[in-house]
Amino acid sequence: MTTWRDRFNQFTGKTRLVVARIFIHLAGEEVAPLLGVLNRTAREAIDSDGDLEVLGNGLVQICQNLLQYDTYWKSAANEGDVLWNEGEAGDYVNELFTDSAERYLGEPINSSEIEDSQPLSLPVTRNLVIIITIASDGEVTELETDLASISALKLGLKALINLHYQRRLRAIQIHFAPAQLGDQLTNDQLLLNFPELIPL
Repeated sequence: MTTWRDRFNQFTGKTRLVVARIFIHLAGEEVAPLLGVLNRTAREAIDSDGDLEVLGNGLVQICQNLLQYDTYWKSAANEGDVLWNEGEAGDYVNELFTDSAERYLGEPINSSEIEDSQPLSLPVTRNLVIIITIASDGEVTELETDLASISALKLGLKALINLHYQRRLRAIQIHFAPAQLGDQLTNDQLLLNFPELIPL
């Protein structure tokens, strides 16, 4: 669905930019392996100094794993905007990054930081929230809609994978809470830090 503003900006040659943020809450002890995937992709992103191709490959891995774990999805939310100015889009991405970073607990684990004195068994979190923020060229109808249903969320995650392979992504950010195995995200913390989540 194109608006008169979309048509006008297309006529004047401006680039349409979609900025979207998706929250996915998973619950159950079985979701703990996802933390390994998230931490590995976070380390790869840091090691690559934020290379967009590496970030995109990590995004694909995370989306594919999320699609396999759909039975553990409990709630979701999304927000975003369509912008025609790269500077404004960049500012909005930064604003969402700051907000997301303030919500999550701890830092991704680095295997070299594990000490011998740490216990061999760590408590397993029952809640995991993954926040994906992207900026993309053009129209992305699967993300420009309410994703608070399982079918819509699946289409949204598949759209993210396609955007990477179509080389349309301009920015990728991934946050998750808790950030490492052993940290806990309680139900109270979930309600406090992620009030926008809607049950699926």
